[in-house]
Amino acid sequence: MKSDLILERLLALHPKLIDLSLGRIRDLLAALDNPERRLPPTVHVTGTNGKGSTIAFMRAALEAAGYHVHAYTSPHLARFHERIRLAGRLIEEDHLAALLEECESANRGRPITYFEITTAAAFLVFSRSPADVLLLENGLGGRLDATNVLERPALTIITPVSIDHTEYLGEGLAVIAGEKAGILKPGVVGVIGPQPPEAAASISAHALRIGAELIRHGEYFHVERTGQGLRFTSRDGALDLPRPCLQGDYQIDNAGLAVAALQALGGFSVSRPHLAQGLSQAVWPARLQRLVRGPLVSRLPEGWEIWIDAGHNPHAGQALARAAAEWRDKPLHLIAAMLNSKDPVGYLTPLAEVAADIRCIAIPGEAASLTAEEMTQAAVRAGLEATAAASLDDALDDLLSAAKTPSRVLICGSHYLVGALLVENG
Repeated sequence: MKSDLILERLLALHPKLIDLSLGRIRDLLAALDNPERRLPPTVHVTGTNGKGSTIAFMRAALEAAGYHVHAYTSPHLARFHERIRLAGRLIEEDHLAALLEECESANRGRPITYFEITTAAAFLVFSRSPADVLLLENGLGGRLDATNVLERPALTIITPVSIDHTEYLGEGLAVIAGEKAGILKPGVVGVIGPQPPEAAASISAHALRIGAELIRHGEYFHVERTGQGLRFTSRDGALDLPRPCLQGDYQIDNAGLAVAALQALGGFSVSRPHLAQGLSQAVWPARLQRLVRGPLVSRLPEGWEIWIDAGHNPHAGQALARAAAEWRDKPLHLIAAMLNSKDPVGYLTPLAEVAADIRCIAIPGEAASLTAEEMTQAAVRAGLEATAAASLDDALDDLLSAAKTPSRVLICGSHYLVGALLVENG
C-alpha cells in the first residue's frame, strides 16, 4: 500500500525510533496550524497495562449511547490503519496516504520520530473530522510523550502502572508513575486505576502539586466480580453489569475504570444499558483471544485450542497467569517470543506456575527480537521447562508430536508476534 511506503520514509527521519521530547512535534503542529487546538473533547489515557482495553470499553459504551467517537491507539497489530479510528471507522487507505504526505511535506525533512509525525497526522485528521469525543492513548511515558501537547483535555486516565521501558522512563515505580502522571493537567479530573502503593503516592503527589482532582480506584470507586458479572460502586451508588466480553479477570478492573471515567466525563449521558452493551460488545484483539480460524487452527487435532496474548511485561505476565490459572481442564503449553528490550524472566516467572512447558522462538522479521536461544535461557531462569525452535511452525509441530492429551497452546510475549499471526489467522 502507498501508506506503507510513506511510513518507511518517515522511519528514516530520525536515527532513533524513540526519543522523548515535545519540541519536534510542536514545531510540526505549528506548521500545520496547530490542529491539536481544534480537537473534540478529548480523554487522554496513559498507564502501563490496560490502556487499549479501557478505551475499547469506553468506545463501545459511548457508541451504544449514540455518540460518534474518534480513537487513537498504538501499536497496531496488522496494519497502521488500526491506530486511527474516525467516528467509529478505521481510516481508509487513500485518506491515510494523503494525510501522511501532507505531514511529510510540512515537516520539510527535519528530524522527527515515527510516532511524533504519525501522531501529528492523527491530530490533523481528528481536527478535520466531526465527532463528539476523542479517546487518545498515550504512546510511551506521559510527560514527554508526543500526545501530551494537549493543554486541556476533557479528562485524563491512568491505568495500572508497572515496571516497563526503564531505559526511557527511569528506574523504579515512583519515577515511572511520575512520568505517567505528566498527562495530568491543572483543573482537569484524572481517573486513576488500581496502583501499587509507590505508584499511587507518586501520582497523588504530582496531582497535588499542579492542582488536578483525582478519582481513585479503591477510594472513590470500587469494582468486584460477581457470579456472572461485576458490581461497580461509586458515590453515585451501585451498578450491576455483565462480565466483560474480553477474557481474563483483570478486564474487570479495566471495565470498572472505563465506567468510572464515563461517569466523570462531563457533557455525556451514558446509561446503565449503554454501559452493559459496551462491556458486552467491546472488541480489542490479541488480549487473551482464542483463534477460531486460519491455518494454525486447521492443524489442530480435535479438542485442542490456540490462544494469543500481546502482553510483554511482568505485570502482564502476572495478569495472564491469573487468567490461565482458571484453565484446569487441559494442560497449557506456551510458545513465546519477545523483544530484546523487555524483561523475559519477569514476564515468564508467573507463567511458570500454570504452564507445563514453553517453546521459544524469535519474532519473524524483527531485528530487535531475542533469539530463540536467549529466550530459552530466560525461560529456564523463570522456572519453565524450555526448548528452542526455529519457527512457530516448528514449535507447534514439536508440541503436537510430544503432547499426549488435548491441550491449550498460548502464543504470547509480543505485539509483533501475535500481530503477524492475526494477519494469517483472522
